[in-house]
Amino acid sequence: MLDKIKDHRFYRSLKRYIGLTGKVLRSMKFRIFIILLLIGIVPITIFQGVVRIPIENAMVNTKIDRLLSQCNILKNHIISENYMETKESPAIDAELSQLSAMYDGRVMLIDNNFMIIKDTYVMDEEKTTVSEEIIKCYKGKNVSYYDSKKQYIKIISSISKDNKNVSGIMYVTFSTKDVEYAIDKVAEKMYIIQTILALVVVIFAFFWSRKLVKPFDEIGNSFEKVSFGYFDNELSLNGYTETEKLAQAFNSMLGRMKKIDDSRQEFVSNVSHELKTPITSIKVLADSLMMQEDVPNEIYKEFFGDIVNEIDRENEIITDLLTLVRLDKKNTNLNISQVNINELVEMILKRLKPIAAKNNIELVLESFRPILAEVDEVKITSAITNLVENAIKYNVMDGWVRVTLNADHKYFFIKVADSGIGIPDESQEMVFERFYRVDKTRARETGGTGLGLAITKNIIMLHNGAIKVYSKEGEGTTFTVRIPLNYVNEENR
Repeated sequence: MLDKIKDHRFYRSLKRYIGLTGKVLRSMKFRIFIILLLIGIVPITIFQGVVRIPIENAMVNTKIDRLLSQCNILKNHIISENYMETKESPAIDAELSQLSAMYDGRVMLIDNNFMIIKDTYVMDEEKTTVSEEIIKCYKGKNVSYYDSKKQYIKIISSISKDNKNVSGIMYVTFSTKDVEYAIDKVAEKMYIIQTILALVVVIFAFFWSRKLVKPFDEIGNSFEKVSFGYFDNELSLNGYTETEKLAQAFNSMLGRMKKIDDSRQEFVSNVSHELKTPITSIKVLADSLMMQEDVPNEIYKEFFGDIVNEIDRENEIITDLLTLVRLDKKNTNLNISQVNINELVEMILKRLKPIAAKNNIELVLESFRPILAEVDEVKITSAITNLVENAIKYNVMDGWVRVTLNADHKYFFIKVADSGIGIPDESQEMVFERFYRVDKTRARETGGTGLGLAITKNIIMLHNGAIKVYSKEGEGTTFTVRIPLNYVNEENR
């Protein structure tokens, strides 16, 4: 049943939709869009709520001030007409009715006996009314306030000539519907403005989210092209400091990848040639022997000696390749033991002296102190031998090779300097790359596949060390090696 549901078209469509939705929600473009949207719309929404209250208060206060002014004028007329005693004055009645009609309110006059002597609504005349507000007003505390829920303004003020002898109370309530209406009209216009601004914010957020993410899209497209093997298009991004740094790092990586790709292609060509040459030589020698009859033993010995040399050459190339594969840091186990580095280097130089003597090259060892270190003796021997052999191979007649040993409390140092042909500046960064050879013509003559320094660097890195090269073309080369005296496995750090 579950399998049938999973195979259903709707289920597949829903799953695809959920996947796409999740992808959109995780995208930087969408998140920037939402952030810009919130930054733009939230203030607009808050602005409306914040602005409405001050506008409403301002309009209400203006109306209260205007009503107080009208009430004061009317009270002066009431006092001058002695209306609170006579209770008759057509002019005062007309003014009271006019004030009530003008401001859509109710005006009541209350005498000292708390009797309503005039009510513009003619509902409570001749009735008695007593409240806390009226009592306070008799004591000289006038009242005026706005009730926003019931939408009216209440004004209770005393009628007196000298603010001491109170002859009555004017009790006024006015509607504020006109204020609410005006505020609603303002709010409508604000809603229109808010909607327009919201649309502008949406367009702005959409545009800038695309624009801000565009450099990263370009980086993604460039990486995609690189994954398909296109190494020729450098990336140029000048929008932000961060993207400029990314572009510089990408171009640097691209340059290295191009060099590595070129060196690997060259390696395939060189290695296939190097592997094919001994086999071709062996075949030629064997065919020559087979085509001849009654070949003297001396010729047999000579040819078989050449065949053995070619087989040794083939074996050396294959051994270098296998060594490089085994030196993968994740798969290599080191046989660590305490080794006397001084004796080790002396043994290496003694072994290589015959090779140096062919070109009258002087081998010199300078040792400043006895050195005992925890290393893999076989691999370190191979690394140092590679460095000294290179110093001999790429030297000049009557030259010299100087090997210096030194140490401090933490590391020991090996420096191999020579008076050889040197390394061009543009090649110094690549000499440790696999399959790279500086002088391709001379490399063919001296042998090797360009793996020696790559193997040496891997061995030193396996010992948590470092190697650097300093060289000037035509003046010689110096390799400096630094290795910890005490080996610490990276997995146990």
